[in-house]
Amino acid sequence: MSLPRTTARLIAGAAVTAACLIGAAAAVAVPWPSVERTPLAVTAEPVAAASLLACAGPVLATGRTAEAAGSVSDAAAPQVVAATVDGQSDATMRRLAAPDVQGGAGVDAIVAIPTGRESAEVAGAESSSLADDDLRGFTASACGTPRMVSWLVAGSGQTGASDLVLLANPGDVAARVDLTVFGASGETRPAAGSGIVVGPGTQRVLSMAALALGEESPIIRVDASEAPVTAAVQSSITRTLIPGGVDQTGATVDPAPTQVFPAFTVAGASVSDTDGTTSLRLLAPTGGGEATVTVTPVGGGAPTTSEVALSAGQPLELQLGGLAAGTYSLRVDAAVPVVAGLWEATGYGAADDFAWYAASPELGARSVAVVAEGPGAVLTITNDGPDDAVVTTSAGAGADEPVDVAVPSGGAAQVAVAAGEAYVIGTTTPGIRASVTYAGAGALAGYPVAPSDAAAADVVVYVQ
Repeated sequence: MSLPRTTARLIAGAAVTAACLIGAAAAVAVPWPSVERTPLAVTAEPVAAASLLACAGPVLATGRTAEAAGSVSDAAAPQVVAATVDGQSDATMRRLAAPDVQGGAGVDAIVAIPTGRESAEVAGAESSSLADDDLRGFTASACGTPRMVSWLVAGSGQTGASDLVLLANPGDVAARVDLTVFGASGETRPAAGSGIVVGPGTQRVLSMAALALGEESPIIRVDASEAPVTAAVQSSITRTLIPGGVDQTGATVDPAPTQVFPAFTVAGASVSDTDGTTSLRLLAPTGGGEATVTVTPVGGGAPTTSEVALSAGQPLELQLGGLAAGTYSLRVDAAVPVVAGLWEATGYGAADDFAWYAASPELGARSVAVVAEGPGAVLTITNDGPDDAVVTTSAGAGADEPVDVAVPSGGAAQVAVAAGEAYVIGTTTPGIRASVTYAGAGALAGYPVAPSDAAAADVVVYVQ
């Protein structure tokens, strides 16, 4: 007996469907052949950009014009020294406009054109000296690389201080800058420090009093957008109509658990343990913790230590009294990241001066130390590593024969240097830092040596 045609078709269709399902299941169970293909990669060497530095500029005076008590004017032109490693490139000067300075001559920027794909390793520094009725003292500061974030640990907003915040933009794109002030009440954002436009090729000058009025120990974070800027503080003080010194200080090292000041000079013995000429300003921006401050005589001697507790967002001023005349290194070891600045004065008389020192960053394989004009210039090198190190210094911006300098572990070594000269520092040891300091009659200053910019790394582009 034959099945109806419709029934036969249904049975055949069911059989085919079952066969397809069985085949699909088998296909899932059995590994499929795979094809692996290495992505196509293209390596490109980026074009090196020009190296830019901006200096702090002339020493500025406020209120010299009776008709405009708040006006700012030039008081002393700086002497600028700049150099590149081994003559890689000529370091040329470019003048930045200073629209906030009445009749100001402007600020020097240093430009070094790259050779090939490697950026030119360039450094610069400047110094000024003056003995006017309202400003007296010696300043020396390194010309800085523009940054997107900078920390200023110097200055005062109290009566008697006429401190200024200096923002420079040596680039070709306008920058927008916001300032955050850390003071006795913690973190604040003053209206005068919000949305500051620093045009290309210009320097802006702001009064510390407008940013941190009444603050004894202000610390300022500088946040730039659109373009990086260099930041510095000019500090001066008048005691009963007598000028008590002046200084210009650049940005310090970014927050880190360890901060090092290779050298500072104590000109005379402290009056007491609490009334001295040395103080350390510390800030833990994001969280409180303990910190150990170690002061060590350069050249040998027993270190002294102090333990301090830091509250998040509140600066601490630690008086370091009881130090005999001499040169010292200072190290901060904290449980949390901190920023630090060190203040030292030759005294409190009419012919005295003071200096703010910024912490020194760790150096790379090769760095340039430029020595600005000034009295008693010394290069100090410290070694934070576990092993003794041999560091080389070569005058003539690296053209002269290198000289070996032995730097003991945990210690320091000093090198006699010539004003107006540039030295290349070479090392293969981690933990090496350096600074240039000055000390003379009524003159005190210093600045850190910055690591040289390395050549840009190759860029690898993967084609999908």
